[in-house]
Amino acid sequence: MTNQADIHTLMMGLGERARLAARGLAIAPTDQKDQALRESAALMRVRKQDIMAANQKDVATAKENNISAAFIDRLTLDEGRIDAIADGLEQIALLDDPVGTKLAEIRRPNGLVIDRVRTPLGVIGVIFESRPNVTADAGALCLKSGNAAILRGGSDSVHSSRAIHQCLADGLEAAGLSKDAIQLVPTTDREAVGKMLQGLHGNVDVIVPRGGKGLVGRVQQEARVPVFAHLEGICHIVVDKSADLTMAKDVILNAKMRRTGICGAVETVLIDQHVSSLLVPELVDALVEMGCEVRGCDRTTSLDDRVKPATEDDWSTEYLDAIVSVRVVDDFDQALDHIGQYSSHHTEAVIAEDDAVVQRFFTEVDSAILMHNASTQFADGGEFGMGAEIGIATGKMHARGPVGVEQLTSFNYRVHGKGHTRP
Repeated sequence: MTNQADIHTLMMGLGERARLAARGLAIAPTDQKDQALRESAALMRVRKQDIMAANQKDVATAKENNISAAFIDRLTLDEGRIDAIADGLEQIALLDDPVGTKLAEIRRPNGLVIDRVRTPLGVIGVIFESRPNVTADAGALCLKSGNAAILRGGSDSVHSSRAIHQCLADGLEAAGLSKDAIQLVPTTDREAVGKMLQGLHGNVDVIVPRGGKGLVGRVQQEARVPVFAHLEGICHIVVDKSADLTMAKDVILNAKMRRTGICGAVETVLIDQHVSSLLVPELVDALVEMGCEVRGCDRTTSLDDRVKPATEDDWSTEYLDAIVSVRVVDDFDQALDHIGQYSSHHTEAVIAEDDAVVQRFFTEVDSAILMHNASTQFADGGEFGMGAEIGIATGKMHARGPVGVEQLTSFNYRVHGKGHTRP
């Protein structure tokens, strides 16, 4: 694309073709959609070396540009990750088809029968950055839920996304469905994002951003269509005085270090003062040994001199790296106050054996995902049995938490009468 007129023409064409494809997908049989997913998965396995070769180009460019290790980790594909993506497509094929599901039946005194039935949203625009797996996850989830998808990856993952998208397009064709059901924007020009956010003349129904704070912030500010998104994943773990401390240490280590660059990684740990002297030294030992930098409040630094003093900014920072902040709190109330002030409403966890504390946590903390005695890294649609997710939504309208196939549907009311007229 050489100018804005070209990009406008390109994007309007994508939108029109997506809308037409969405009409066909809305009535496509479940078996046909599932066949497309299985064909795509098979092609990904057959073309594994081609996908990795394309990915190596993206990784090499990222390294030349001195991109962070966390970013490169999200970008990198190996045989295991490609197999996992293909497995994810097959798992989505095994999910129940939400389209046409009856959610409720209302029988009125006058004899009218009203059904509430799941329907596709229509056309979903997905804008993402360094995670090439989003190409497959988003395309597959949209397909299963009867929606057409317009995918716009970042320049950092352009080669990887194209290789994966080709598998999806060929899988659709093999199943007798339109390739336009999952389209990849062929330009990395930022103007294309602006066109999507404007809705492509009414042809985009929902936007889902997957990426850093800058991208998500822009989408939320400029979008003229509904958005499913989270701005940050500032996740907390509260260690109550009733906690099993061995469990607490194990959960925290997993929540921070399993994968540091994902939105479900814990960023702040809040430890009750009654157990801090026992837990903090052992926890810091383990974290430092694993290569994690620990920043803490005054009470935390007094318990271990390897802890660096935390600043006010640390409590509101999504590190996406091997860094964690630790605060010793007076009690559970202070922990809740801290979460209320700094949380991004993504995922929080409590480690506790006191049922009353757990109940308060579930009732009083206002985040999309709440966990008890479990790692925050379970904040994932696949772990929730959704097969995969298109993202984590932290808003309160329509979808919240992992956005899977059910969350990518709306519903309509179907009213059955027998010649009824209203008096």
